[in-house]
Amino acid sequence: MLKSIIAKLLFWLVSLLHISGIVLENSQLQFFTKPFIILLLIVLYAVSVSQRSKWYIFALVFSFLGDVLLMGEGEIYFIIGLVSFLMAHLLFIKIIASKLTVIKTASLLKSIIPFGIFLVFLLSLLFPHLYGLKIPVFIYGTVISIFGITATIWFLQKKSLGAMFMFSGAIVFAISDSVLAINKFYYTDQTLRIIVMITYILAQYLILKSMILDEESN
Repeated sequence: MLKSIIAKLLFWLVSLLHISGIVLENSQLQFFTKPFIILLLIVLYAVSVSQRSKWYIFALVFSFLGDVLLMGEGEIYFIIGLVSFLMAHLLFIKIIASKLTVIKTASLLKSIIPFGIFLVFLLSLLFPHLYGLKIPVFIYGTVISIFGITATIWFLQKKSLGAMFMFSGAIVFAISDSVLAINKFYYTDQTLRIIVMITYILAQYLILKSMILDEESN
């Protein structure tokens, strides 16, 4: 219990310091704090549950790699970072898919329609500005939409607190990634960078809460 409290405090402290670094435009503070956000989340997960999901830990490792790679300059770092987060989302989908039972048509439609609209709107906004990155961004946007769809189906099926946290995390993650893409390809603004990190940290924490609650209920 004490270990989880300490890990949680450290996670939020480092997250706050990183966001402060963005607000203050302090690149050194951002550089030294960003890798520790996911590392502390891994520690928090490890000390909070007795049986750990290897797939979730792998998802966090890929998230960590994505964070580190996106700190680099140049298109190659962006693409490899995108692939790392793509792997993390695929693992989130795998985790949720393993919990789903028979999928009703109504639940499927309720899940697909909003995320389908979101994907079409985002891609129509970004496509004229993507140039050689159209295919990678399309694939990434499709995968994060599938993540949202599966999380929605699970929530509609189970309606548990754990499913609600995963559903919320998927939505906030989609917002974070959308704002990041808009900030990179459509309209660059310091405020958008702050929104990206706040929503990213919140999304990762919501997914963590889902994993902990789901393990406790088993």
